[in-house]
Amino acid sequence: MTSDGAVTFWIFLLCLIVSQHLKGCEAGRPDELHIGGIFPIAGKGGWQGGQACMPAARLALDDVNKRPNLLPGFKLILHSNDSECEPGLGASVMYNLLYNKPQKLMLLAGCSTVCTTVAEAAKMWNLIVLCYGASSPALSDRKRFPTLFRTHPSATVHNPTRIKLMKKFGWSRVAILQQAEEVFISTVEDLENRCMEAGVEIVTRQSFLSDPTDAVRNLRRQDARIIVGLFYVVAARRVLCEMYKQQLYGRAHVWFFIGWYEDNWYEVNLEAEGITCTKEQMRIAAEGHLTTEALMWNQNNQTTISGMTADQFRHRLNKALTDEGYDITHDRYPEGYQEAPLAYDAVWSVALAFNKTMERLTTRKKSLRDFTYTDKEIADDIYAAMNSTQFLGVSGVVAFSSQGDRIALTQIEQMVDGKYEKLGYYDTQLDNLTWLNAERWAGGKVPQDRTIVTHVLRTVSLPLFVCMCTISSCGIFVALALIIFNIWNKHRRVIQSSHPVCNTIMLFGVIICLISVILLGIDGRFVSPHEYPKICQARAWLLSTGFTLAYGAMFSKVWRVHRFTTKAKTDPKKKVEPWKLYTMVSGLLSIDLVILLSWQIFDPLQRILETFPLEDPVSTTDDIKIRPELEHCESERNSMWLGLVYGFKGLILVFGLFLAYETRSIKVKQINDSRYVGMSIYNVVVLCLITAPVGMVIASQQDASFAFVALAVIFCCFLSMLLIFVPKVIEVIRHPKDKAESKYNPDSAISKEDEERYQKLVTENEELQRLITQKEEKIRVLRQRLVERGDSKGTELNGASGNATTSLAIQPQPASIINTSASALAHPTPAATLAITQEILAIFVGIDKID
Repeated sequence: MTSDGAVTFWIFLLCLIVSQHLKGCEAGRPDELHIGGIFPIAGKGGWQGGQACMPAARLALDDVNKRPNLLPGFKLILHSNDSECEPGLGASVMYNLLYNKPQKLMLLAGCSTVCTTVAEAAKMWNLIVLCYGASSPALSDRKRFPTLFRTHPSATVHNPTRIKLMKKFGWSRVAILQQAEEVFISTVEDLENRCMEAGVEIVTRQSFLSDPTDAVRNLRRQDARIIVGLFYVVAARRVLCEMYKQQLYGRAHVWFFIGWYEDNWYEVNLEAEGITCTKEQMRIAAEGHLTTEALMWNQNNQTTISGMTADQFRHRLNKALTDEGYDITHDRYPEGYQEAPLAYDAVWSVALAFNKTMERLTTRKKSLRDFTYTDKEIADDIYAAMNSTQFLGVSGVVAFSSQGDRIALTQIEQMVDGKYEKLGYYDTQLDNLTWLNAERWAGGKVPQDRTIVTHVLRTVSLPLFVCMCTISSCGIFVALALIIFNIWNKHRRVIQSSHPVCNTIMLFGVIICLISVILLGIDGRFVSPHEYPKICQARAWLLSTGFTLAYGAMFSKVWRVHRFTTKAKTDPKKKVEPWKLYTMVSGLLSIDLVILLSWQIFDPLQRILETFPLEDPVSTTDDIKIRPELEHCESERNSMWLGLVYGFKGLILVFGLFLAYETRSIKVKQINDSRYVGMSIYNVVVLCLITAPVGMVIASQQDASFAFVALAVIFCCFLSMLLIFVPKVIEVIRHPKDKAESKYNPDSAISKEDEERYQKLVTENEELQRLITQKEEKIRVLRQRLVERGDSKGTELNGASGNATTSLAIQPQPASIINTSASALAHPTPAATLAITQEILAIFVGIDKID
């Protein structure tokens, strides 16, 4: 072989080796198993948990590949890229992984929105998808996602824990604030169903896309106190700032946040995200909130399948993050730090599933290297191996349910003094809550799930009630004393002439009215709601009948005075018969009874509560509002019945006022106190016309209403007793004998002699009026005759003179006038005519004298 031939041979051999090497690189080495990884790292929103999960997955790869008994003869290789938690970008990353060599056996993915897209498409390539950071409940749908598993528990695992906490703290009214993402929408739907089953009321459900301002304001308007918040961490910072602005934090509010945020999530990236709140304000707003999260770190510090404890893994992870350039001092960890154990255990789950699949394939003389995207048989083997995988990892016991969900305990934490403190754990399957009693609440007690509305009954002021009762009691004693005085002195003329029985009826009416004043002040302080309608009925009966008796007695007196004076001309000595007075009072009382009985039978008064706007308590810091309530006595057709009562009472009030005005200056001995009765009626009418409308207007002000009505009734009663009885009492005390009474009592000053003189004058006056009428008639006749005489001076004048002489002769005129008239009429001359005229003038003079 020549030298040129040798060179050519070696060049050909080298090219063959290189080409085979390049072909091997495209397809992958025979001892390598390739999987694809989709990690959200550098996005602007959503969950960017790949920042910590990617280093954790690399640690797992190193540990898996170092195990000689795991995947013997093979090395597990991870090909990854950034999805930024964007479903579109995630799909692009997936296609790049699938269509670029080497072929992938499985896909790892994080972020619920990306996992949804990837898992829904991966079934077309017979690829198993394992999600290390996806909590969307929608991913539990086996029909939609038949090849999906996840080491991250479903977000619905939090809902039983939330319900358990609500029951523990006695919260039965909650609100929900969610970001408009599928993961949170499906979580809320599950939470609503569980709340309905547990009897927890969801007062409002607010959602937002990016700006939570309006949604948080709506929570405040709805008086939300226990609020479940479901959103990514970027949105959580905006929500927290708006919470501070709307003052939805502190002792009156409890927020449930998602537990997979980093510990310092509320302090980082504030300026970059345009958050207008300071770190201190964010810390204040975050204080006291609760978080629920599936346990993502092994709590027992046991040695796991990797040979490490959870603490040892934490130290390795922290070192790896530091090498990546993350500053983890002062507990400032990158996003996804809490989920890092899930990514670590996800790689171990893949390795264990591949290992089990290899054992099965070996029996069939096949290998994982034989898998293609159209190989349904090997894909089913991988699925079965993954479904049966169970081991103790750094995140706890790793196992999958029939829906491919991770079975895990839930951890409950609370933000206390800027740090998360563990409160307990909840096992959903066993319904077992392990509680550490480490919770701390602002104000020292569990916040309430709503503003506690205390219903406070507005009652009449006790000093005012006692004062009115005292005055009314004094009035009752005075009325009783006057009744005794009236009966004791009924034989006295001053008492007899005022009709003592009518006075007694009036006093009984006064007593009943004063008793009704006491009933007006009896309210819920003294009687139960069940007994209150009886008080309502008693008020109506006593006040109405008392008024009728008291006012009716005075009305009947003034009525009889009016009737007596109008009939005095025909029957001057007619006396007032007492039974007529009693009949009138009885008639008025009968009308009252008919109205009141009808009211009580057909539409009885009931206890009605008037509510007022909420008020703040005076001396408490508790989350309490006061709802004032005021008792009223009302019926269904209350206006109709009040119209009947007021119409009837108003009619007799106005008529009584008219009669009192008509008889204001009349004195009769049959009713000697009519003038004082009239004055009493004036006062009663005025006070009633003022009190009724004003009392209706101020009915919502219990003290003012009671005081106004009570004082009006008391004033009417006392004034009536004062005007009618004080003059009698003074007369009896000063002048114990009847004969002296007329000297001091103006109403009894008409003696028998004065009465006779008065009747005589009346008779004489009537007689003089009759004479004047006759003379006026005669003058008219004389004037007519004078006119006739002017026309015919003959016989007509003589006839007229004779008649005039005869007429004038009848009257008791002086003799000189009569003689002159006779001679003048006998000789009808001009002189005679003059004489007749003079006689006529004389008649007028006589009339003037009579007048």
